Amino acid sequence: MIAPGFASVEAQLWIWIMAMIRPGAALMVAPVFGATSIPLQVRIILSAMIGIAAANSVDINLPDSTLISYSGFVFILGEVICGAAIGFALQIGYSAAFVAGEVISNTMGLGFASMSDPQSGASSPVIGSFLSIIAVLLLLAMDGHLMLIAIIVQSYEALPPGNALVSSRVIFNLVEFGGTLFSMGLIIALPVGAALIIVQLVMAMLARSAPQLNLFSVGIPVAVLAGIILLAMAAPVLADGMMRAMELGLEQSEVMAGG
Repeated sequence: MIAPGFASVEAQLWIWIMAMIRPGAALMVAPVFGATSIPLQVRIILSAMIGIAAANSVDINLPDSTLISYSGFVFILGEVICGAAIGFALQIGYSAAFVAGEVISNTMGLGFASMSDPQSGASSPVIGSFLSIIAVLLLLAMDGHLMLIAIIVQSYEALPPGNALVSSRVIFNLVEFGGTLFSMGLIIALPVGAALIIVQLVMAMLARSAPQLNLFSVGIPVAVLAGIILLAMAAPVLADGMMRAMELGLEQSEVMAGG
C-alpha cells in the first residue's frame, strides 16, 4: 500500500517524463548539445532539468488512455515535432559555417582534404571543421545555448504539452528558412572566396604566359598560402557573418516556439 503522502508520486513522475520529450528532441538536433562527443546521459539530465522547470509554469494534461494508444502517440509526436523544429532552426543557422567552409576549401584546392567533424562525427573539409569549431565558440560566447533553453521553456506557454500543434504556416517558414543556409554560407565565404578566385585567375594567366611552368606544383601551394593569409585577414568578417547566421537561427527558433 502506498503511503498517503506518496499517492501522487507516480502521476508526477509521468508528467515530468512527458515534459522531458520536447527539450530532449530539441537538444538532439541543436548544435553543441547534439554533438556526438556529448554523452547521452548529459542530454537526459539537461532534458530533465529543462522539462521539470517548464512543467511548473503550465498544466500538463496527460492522455486519458494509456500512452500506448492513439492519443498517447499524438501527444508524444507533437512534443517531438515541436522540440525538433526549435532545435533544427538553430542548426540551420549554425550549418552556414559548413557551407562557407566547403566553398573556401574547394577554392583553395583543399576539397580533397577532409577530417572528422567534432560536432557530427562525419567527414567534412578541413576548413569546414575549422569554421564549425569557431562557430561553436561564437555560439557559446553570445550565450546562444542559454537563449535556446529560454526559447524551449517559453514554448510551453504558447504550445502546452498535449496541444503542441505547429501550424502549417510555421512549418513552411522553417522550410523557407532553409534557403538561408546557402545564402548565408556564401555571404560568409564571399571575402575569402572572391580573393582566391582572383589568385586562381592570376595563376592561370601565368600558366598561359609561361607554359613550362608546372601549374600543379606552383599553383596549389600559392592558393593554400593565400587562403591561410586571407582567412587570418578576414577573421573578423567571417565571425560577424557566422554570428548573424546563428542570430537568424535563434530568431527562427523563437518563431517555431510561438506556434
